[in-house]
Amino acid sequence: MTEVLCERPETGIAVLRLNRPEARNALSLSLRKQLAEHLNTLDENPDVRAVIVTGDRKAFAAGADLKLMVEQSPMGMHQLRLDRLWQTVAEFRKPLIAAINGYALGGGCELALHCDILIAGHDATFGLPEIKVGIMPGAGGTQRLVRLIGKHRALRVLLRGELFDAETAYAWGLVSELVEPDAVEATALDYARTISGLPARAVEFIKESVLQGADLPLSAALTLERKFSSTPLIRRKGCRRSWKSANHSSQESES
Repeated sequence: MTEVLCERPETGIAVLRLNRPEARNALSLSLRKQLAEHLNTLDENPDVRAVIVTGDRKAFAAGADLKLMVEQSPMGMHQLRLDRLWQTVAEFRKPLIAAINGYALGGGCELALHCDILIAGHDATFGLPEIKVGIMPGAGGTQRLVRLIGKHRALRVLLRGELFDAETAYAWGLVSELVEPDAVEATALDYARTISGLPARAVEFIKESVLQGADLPLSAALTLERKFSSTPLIRRKGCRRSWKSANHSSQESES
């Protein structure tokens, strides 16, 4: 069974649809591998400018597949190197838009936290309830959540395994836009359409500057921004420069 469907609804836009409805799109090993493979392919495709990740009306993704944890020893889990699959999501260079209905729990919530823009329906439910089964988030949940909503809210959610609704997620700044459930995917497409119509290299540099700068002291982050903003993004004839070429020229200009 294809557990991640790749759709191309419009020029410049790809939709990755998690497709395990019988398990509320729980993140099986095969689903994670398929997601990483699609992202690697889309990252190298110059015709794709923005990517939407979504599930179905009942669930974005209701967590990790606990069967995998039961069947594997701690050493076996380590040898699966799931971190490399998550790294593919974290290092994706183009805008990732999460379109969320229903449950986004555990690993599903962590997948949403990896995305750049979150569009959620009023029916969405978020949470990292791993503590209730004696484990902890292992795909960046403890670190990304605290950076987004602050230490005290993050610990409130993590230590109690608390679920919270879409209105709360929006009030905390976790969700970019809150819409009616029927409008989630259409709204995400509107965002992707706008972004895909803008200069691709500028979009890539803005995302990179925000993500890298978020973990730096302000002075270092401003230096990073100056590097990116002083790099020519478009050649005279309109051909966009490659990431490596642009970054290299930026480094040379400061040496």
